[in-house]
Amino acid sequence: MGFPGTWMTESESMVYRVVPKCACSTIGQIMFYSDHGRFFDGDIHDATAGLHKWSAETSQKLIEANVRGHKSYTFTCIRNPYARILSSFFDKIAGIQRNGRRYRGNLVPQLAQKYGVDVGSPEAGFEFDQIASFRRFLLFARDTIRFRRPMEPDIHWSAMSGHIATFIVNGGRYDQIFFTETFNEGMQGVLNAVQTPVPVDLAAIPRFNESEGHGPRRAHPVSAYFDDLSRHLMWEIYKKDFQFFRYDFDDPDNKMPKAEVDLDEVHAKLGS
Repeated sequence: MGFPGTWMTESESMVYRVVPKCACSTIGQIMFYSDHGRFFDGDIHDATAGLHKWSAETSQKLIEANVRGHKSYTFTCIRNPYARILSSFFDKIAGIQRNGRRYRGNLVPQLAQKYGVDVGSPEAGFEFDQIASFRRFLLFARDTIRFRRPMEPDIHWSAMSGHIATFIVNGGRYDQIFFTETFNEGMQGVLNAVQTPVPVDLAAIPRFNESEGHGPRRAHPVSAYFDDLSRHLMWEIYKKDFQFFRYDFDDPDNKMPKAEVDLDEVHAKLGS
């Protein structure tokens, strides 16, 4: 299976396991900049040169040799599950993608037909009942993850623990797992641990949010989207994310983790 979702700088200064919707655009751009002294012109996910990616066949042997030998500092970044699934909904389901189209072609019409999800339109200012539509989307997300119908789960709403586990199961080991909510401290910890061809002043790095401005803004507090049934579904889908990454299941409005990640526990339990 190898190491899907893994990026590595060309200098092999650092290895990153991508977790979608967890600052991956900014992290990728920092990695690119640390080698080249400039940012990639466009969405870093579209870059086919300047950064090793497992999705590029020419990079796979280099990444595999590095990861199996643990030659470089290796990290990933995580996010509060409540905020992450909401971000996935507003970006991938309610928003318009970079190509000017809806995500995955007929997905949104299928959601409208089978689950009653309404996401409005850009022409009408994206006016729709955000809470009702999100809760219906959450039911769909649960069905894809638990029952793999009406489609396979999408990487943007499949559990963080699943993304992180594949790297461990296939022979990788993390040196650091940090939180999106304390991004500067976490990313600075990575930069302090590595030597890069180009120095990185994290305070001067912009945030790259490639989904911003392409869809509706969230109109309510996080907790407003999660009634008892929604929280039941969240626990069913993301129980491991809450447990291993120390996020507060009981208070959706508390975006901050309650403790640091126990790396030994993550490797022991997600690697088995």
